Amino acid sequence: MAVQPDLIEDIPAVAGRSLWQDAWARLRRNRAAVASMIVLAALCLVGIFGPMVWPHPYDQVYPKFVRVPASLEAYPGTDSILPGFEGLLQRARLEHGEPVLEGGEVSVAVAADEPIDPRILRYFERSDLFSNPRLELADDGLSGTLAVDVERLYFYFGTDAIGRDLAARIMIGVRISLAIGILASIMALVLGVTYGAVSGYLGGRVDNVMMRVVDILYSLPFIFFVILMVVFFGRSLIIIFIAIGATEWLDMARIVRGQTLSLKRQEFVQAAEALGATKTGILVRHIVPNTLGPVVVFVTLLVPKAILLESLLSFLGLGVQDPLTSLGLLISEGAANMRGALWLLIWPALTLTLILFALNFLGDGLRDSLDPKDR
Repeated sequence: MAVQPDLIEDIPAVAGRSLWQDAWARLRRNRAAVASMIVLAALCLVGIFGPMVWPHPYDQVYPKFVRVPASLEAYPGTDSILPGFEGLLQRARLEHGEPVLEGGEVSVAVAADEPIDPRILRYFERSDLFSNPRLELADDGLSGTLAVDVERLYFYFGTDAIGRDLAARIMIGVRISLAIGILASIMALVLGVTYGAVSGYLGGRVDNVMMRVVDILYSLPFIFFVILMVVFFGRSLIIIFIAIGATEWLDMARIVRGQTLSLKRQEFVQAAEALGATKTGILVRHIVPNTLGPVVVFVTLLVPKAILLESLLSFLGLGVQDPLTSLGLLISEGAANMRGALWLLIWPALTLTLILFALNFLGDGLRDSLDPKDR
């Protein structure tokens, strides 16, 4: 039975979906991957904007608050402010009522048998705990109100061994660790994809020579390579991510080479060659775009590896330098002080663990969504 042409025109066209659209649709159904993306986005925002809005600079030292534990209450606590204030009142030999602490001010009603000498404020001026003492006397000079200011600070994650806010240090550590991990991964991505695609597509003797170079670089110890770069160029963030990226592109090159060897025999590549396309055009327009699926998955696994390598270098003293810090350096400092200040190790370790779990869950989600067998 013949189909009428007008009925064919009434059939709505079905919009197709590309590989990336289909992968994104399946990735959104993976709750662990979506939650990991949210966590990583939040950590990136904290690392970028957190140190700008946090009340404590990451390099400011508070000598009066060295290695204080994490607390939701302000430091110094009420149990140390009021006894210290009453001790100074006794030295001034003043009769007083009950001191009142309101915010950052302590006030008390004072009295004496003789006119009160304003020079008693010197006791409070010499104190490390109080500042800006004020005395308001009555007309007879025998009574009045004494008030002083006390600086109260919040250290939600505690302070380190020299009195710096640990929360601010973790924020800057997240920024440095993620920056090194991402930059090193980008460097490894560019070098590995370019080298592997050229080697796999040219093949033959060129491929054999290029892969032997990769094998030789594989034999070089990573720590030895980093030490040489530090000796010749000094310690800096640029040297760290160059050192990591210059060694981690080798795995990327082998992955891309294997993908290229199978792709260059496909019909669409042979058709492009028959139409007169150049080798560079085939690599850029046909080979590299079709290798991005496994490459994207590998990059999500390379970022946590780069962060761990940076943490290892900082732990050994070859990473970032004070006053800058990274999560690895914070963990190293926490390990040195864990007996007396366990919070110095717990919070940076939990932050690094959260980043690594999120990146690995995201990598698993991308692997499942980009797998053509699951389409």
